Amino acid sequence: MVEVKTIEKPDERRDFPGGHIEALHLTGLDFAVGTFEPGWRWRESVRPIVGTDLCEVHHSGVVVQGRMRLRSADGAEAEVGPGDVYVVPPGHDAWVIGDEQVVVYDVGGQMAETYAKSSDAGA
Repeated sequence: MVEVKTIEKPDERRDFPGGHIEALHLTGLDFAVGTFEPGWRWRESVRPIVGTDLCEVHHSGVVVQGRMRLRSADGAEAEVGPGDVYVVPPGHDAWVIGDEQVVVYDVGGQMAETYAKSSDAGA
């Protein structure tokens, strides 16, 4: 079976302060487009929604636009920008760097399934 969907018509959209995700659910793939505005930071925007100290979602994807800083619970930091492919395990904070909107394509599935849902749903 072949399935095709377009990111212009997502299956769902979840808004949070300073950003949103649009999710597409296909057989064997949950895909998310995350959009984060300048000034967005996970701990200020999504933490109050999910109730965890850090983001507990596993992310795998590519940055399409903008720059973002990531900090894991052990203090390790990285900066990602356009064309960077990333894997970020649970237990991290993230924030937009600069004045440009950040857009990511996340293919790990967990972002499309649980990101920015209430505290009983994950991070």
